[in-house]
Amino acid sequence: MIPPYVLNSLGEFDIDPCTPKIRPFDTAKTHYNYKDGLTQPWVGRVICTPPYEWVERCAEHRNSIVLMYANLDTKLFTDIIWPKATALLFLKGRLRYYNTKGERGGNSLAPSVLVAFDDENAIKLRDSGLEGMFISIN
Repeated sequence: MIPPYVLNSLGEFDIDPCTPKIRPFDTAKTHYNYKDGLTQPWVGRVICTPPYEWVERCAEHRNSIVLMYANLDTKLFTDIIWPKATALLFLKGRLRYYNTKGERGGNSLAPSVLVAFDDENAIKLRDSGLEGMFISIN
C-alpha cells in the first residue's frame, strides 16, 4: 500500500479504486478493490497505485494521481503518461510500501513517480513537500 506520509502530503482523496479489502489505514473516503474498481463510478479525486491497465482510466478521469514505477521506456509511458499527464513527481530514493498489517515492507524494486492528470493535482504534487524532481508537462 502507498506509504501514509505520501498520502498525507497530497491531501484528501475521494476514491481509491484499487485497494486491498483488508487494509491497515484508509487511503480515501471510498475504497474499491481490484475486482470491482474499474466497474464502479469514479466521482471526485482519485488516488491509485494501479496495475498498469488502470492508468488509462485515471488519465480519462483526469482528477487523479497515480503512484507507479518510473519505468520511462515502457509502452505505458509512451502511450499514456507522456501524452496525457499534466505533471510528474519523481520521488527521491526508493519507497517502502506497507503490507495489509500496516508493517513497512522492503524497498521498492524500482524508482517511483507520482503522475497527475490535471492542473489541480499537478499543484498538489508541486506543493507536497515530498523530496524529488517535479516536472510539468502538457
